[in-house]
Amino acid sequence: MQSLHVLGYDMPYLDVGEDRGRPPLVCVHGSLNDFRVWGCVLGPLTQRHRMIVVSLRHFFPARWDGVGNTYSIAQHVSDVIAFIEKLDLGPVDLMGHSRGGHICFRVAQQRPDLLRRLVLAEPGGELDASLDPDYSGGPSPLLARFTASAGKIAAGDVDGGLAVFVDTLEGAGTWPRLPAMVKQNLRDNAYTLIGQVRDNRPPFSKADAESIKMPTLFILGARTKGLLPKVLHALAAHVPYSKTAIIPNATHPMFEQAPQKYSEVVLDFLAS
Repeated sequence: MQSLHVLGYDMPYLDVGEDRGRPPLVCVHGSLNDFRVWGCVLGPLTQRHRMIVVSLRHFFPARWDGVGNTYSIAQHVSDVIAFIEKLDLGPVDLMGHSRGGHICFRVAQQRPDLLRRLVLAEPGGELDASLDPDYSGGPSPLLARFTASAGKIAAGDVDGGLAVFVDTLEGAGTWPRLPAMVKQNLRDNAYTLIGQVRDNRPPFSKADAESIKMPTLFILGARTKGLLPKVLHALAAHVPYSKTAIIPNATHPMFEQAPQKYSEVVLDFLAS
């Protein structure tokens, strides 16, 4: 593990693989995860690419109690921009999953000069009225569930809160079936959910999508339900240079469930 000091924070990361004459692939994890979540695809992807996988502010190996106002989409976007700048490796390829996909989308909006290509695996977020004819304003239905989860965690019922979070995304009864290592990784980052429910992240708009000018790959798990596929398809329809890949028989943690197929679609896109 290495770290770069950016914006007053030591940002931890793993640097794996060789340059091979290609830009590095910088990876940003999603909610309740950290750089370890990419472990399933490090082997296949580093056959052709140097990978730099980061842990965002307050995530493992950091320990955070959920107190303070330094956890937000805006802060993490600024951190990733400063991190790429400090790497000083030229334009990079950037890949994000879930909330990390939202962060990467906003990095691409704000600093397209830092990026060559963009990979968004089921980016998290909401749609505004310009992308969603059913938009009615107010908080996302997911936010209420995540707030309930964060409340349990803040009260000391970490596993109870995580069960609500995981079951919301993957279906009732998912938490008990998770492997022990996956559960532990979620526990290590549980208190970040307290910050996340205060994110106030802006919804995606049609103008946002149209502003993404670099080649962009959207990746969807074929069996993912709910808001995530709706958001992905709406964005993909309006990002000018985009394509969509679907991972068969996979849900939201698609690269953990189908690492070889996921790696194949990413490598094909980066090489095209």
